[in-house]
Amino acid sequence: METINLVESFSEFKEFKNIDRSTMMLILEDVFGSILEKKYGSSENFDIIVNIDKGDLEVWRNRVIVEDGEVEDENSQIAYSEAIKIEPDFEIGEDVSEPVRLSDFGRREILAIRQNLASKILELEKDSIYKKYQALVGDLVTAEVYQVWKKEILALDDEDIELILPKTEQIPSDFYRKGDTLRAVVSRVDIKNNNPLIILSRTSPVFLERLFEQEVPEVYDGLITIKKIVRVPGERAKVAVESYDDRIDPVGACVGMKGSRIHGIVRELRNENIDVINYTTNTTLYIARALSPAKITSTVIDEENKRAEVYLKPDQVSLAIGKGGFNIKLAGSLTGYEIDVYRETEIEGEDVDLVEFSDEIEGWIIEELKKVGCDTAKSVLNLTVKDLVTRTDLEQETVEEVMRILKAEFE
Repeated sequence: METINLVESFSEFKEFKNIDRSTMMLILEDVFGSILEKKYGSSENFDIIVNIDKGDLEVWRNRVIVEDGEVEDENSQIAYSEAIKIEPDFEIGEDVSEPVRLSDFGRREILAIRQNLASKILELEKDSIYKKYQALVGDLVTAEVYQVWKKEILALDDEDIELILPKTEQIPSDFYRKGDTLRAVVSRVDIKNNNPLIILSRTSPVFLERLFEQEVPEVYDGLITIKKIVRVPGERAKVAVESYDDRIDPVGACVGMKGSRIHGIVRELRNENIDVINYTTNTTLYIARALSPAKITSTVIDEENKRAEVYLKPDQVSLAIGKGGFNIKLAGSLTGYEIDVYRETEIEGEDVDLVEFSDEIEGWIIEELKKVGCDTAKSVLNLTVKDLVTRTDLEQETVEEVMRILKAEFE
C-alpha cells in the first residue's frame, strides 16, 4: 500500500529527541484519529499502525460487507459488489480492510495534520524540558556560551536546550565569549510566554557547594558536611565544614595538599578568597574562627540580642573588618551574630596609631597629620583645633571631625 511517509512529510518530528517512542506513537494515533473522525464521522473502525523506526504510518479502514442496496453507513459498511472488486472471494458478513492513502487526504487536511503534530510535539517538548530541569534545580551544569548580551548570557547544553545566565547571577569579574564553556548551578525554572525559562547562577552559595563536592571526594561521599556557606561573589567566601570522623581533618581535606583542591575552586570563582573553617557549637570559638585571619583577644556574647563584642589588638582590627568590610559582614552572616569590633587598647588605655583609624579617617588626612609629627591618637588630641588648622593644610571642619573620632576611641 501507499504508506503515509513521516520521514518526507514530517521529517523534523522524526528527529525529535525528548519524546519516547510510545508517546510519539500515541501522539500520531491521536492526531490522525481526530482527522479521520472529522473526515469520515468516526474513527472507531480504523486501524492506525505507526512504524517509528521506518518513519512511516499506515491507516486501514475496516468495513462490514452487506448486500447491495442495504448500505446504511458508508463509513462502516460496504456493498457486496464493491467488496468483490477488492477480493473476489469475499462473502456477505465478512470484514474488508482497505488502506487509506495519502492521496485520500486533501491539502487542507494534510496541513491540519502537520499543524496538530507540530503543536502537540512542541507542547510535549516544553513539558519535557521543564520537568528535566526542574529536577536539576541546585545541580551543577556545563554549557556552551552561544550569545552574550548586556543583561544576560545565552548558553546551550549538550541537547541544544537554551539556558540563561543573567548579569545579576554572574560573578562581577566573569567574562565570556561565544564558544566558551561555562559552569553554573540551575537556580530555577520559570515559565515565560508558555515556554520554560531555565535560569543559571554562579553567585549562589549552592554553586560553591557543588564545586566543593566536585573537587573534594570526602564532601561528595558525605564524610565531610558543609554546614553553611556565605559569600560576596568574586570577593570573599566563608565555608563552615564538619566531619563526624575524628580521623578526617575537614579543613585540611577541603584545602588539599599545598592548596591543590581549593585552588581549582578559587580559579573557577575568579580568585574569590575562600576561608574554610571548622564548624563548632561553641559560639565564642565559632565567632573567633569566622573572623579569620584576624586573631581575637576576647569576646563578650549577648545571646538574647544575638550580638557579639569582639576585642582585638590594634594591628588585628583591619584584618577582622577586611577589605570593604567583607570579612566582618560574612562572619556575622555565618555565625548569625551581629559582631562589633573593639580595639583592645580601649580597655587598656594605651595610645593608638593613626593608621588603625584608616577605616574611618581618609589616608591623605592621616598623612597630613603625620607631617606635623602626629602619628598617634593622643598626639593629635594633645593639640587644639586651632593649632592643627594652623600647622596643616586641613580645613577646620575636617580637623573637628578627626578629633571627634579620636575622642570616641577613649571615651
